[in-house]
Amino acid sequence: MEAESDTKQQQTMEGSYSQTMQIDPKRARFPCSVVWSPLPVISWFIPCIGHIGICREDGVILDFAGPNFVCVDNFAFGAATRYIQIPKEKCCVPLVQSVYNGEEHYIQDETKGDLRTWDDALRKSTQEFQHLSYNLFTCNCHSYVANNLNRLGFLSGGWNVVNLAIFVLFNGRWVSKTSMLRSILPFVVIFFLGVLFGGFTFLKFWFFFTSILIGWFLLVTYCFKNLIQL
Repeated sequence: MEAESDTKQQQTMEGSYSQTMQIDPKRARFPCSVVWSPLPVISWFIPCIGHIGICREDGVILDFAGPNFVCVDNFAFGAATRYIQIPKEKCCVPLVQSVYNGEEHYIQDETKGDLRTWDDALRKSTQEFQHLSYNLFTCNCHSYVANNLNRLGFLSGGWNVVNLAIFVLFNGRWVSKTSMLRSILPFVVIFFLGVLFGGFTFLKFWFFFTSILIGWFLLVTYCFKNLIQL
């Protein structure tokens, strides 16, 4: 009877945990996920560049949106349009939710102390970035999320603003067809109108703008690493 009771209790806890990990776009809840949304103007010309955040275990979005400021449950540039739910088993930190299974697992973070849960890692990154000045080119939302993923040890770490952007570009799931249109349609319309009315001049401008912006992040990420905050 005791064994049966333990089994039922474990099933209940597993069911509760599974329920909390469900994606709920209507409530803007993406548990243990990286989320993305397009940026005004910049994403209209370079649709692979956008605003990014990371979510707590309860699905609440955190994003570095300004000097000394991490938004909580208020994604800076509108609703998330893409997301990637991060499997905890692919993190080096042995994260668990003790509220569900009563177990305590710790891993020593050499600079920030013990990490017990997914939210502990996010809390430490948030505390760090709340004392940093926001800069689009050196310390931005991608820096914040990369810092979190490195602290979590996701896929052994090594995250930066470039490989994080590529990861979201190729692995992100669209929240809905409407979200996909919201992200891509402005670029399609502007590019079409630009070529239609501007012709080769527009293409030269677009190529120059894209090359400068993407080239900057490639250069400082892999050649001048100290310039990018992670």
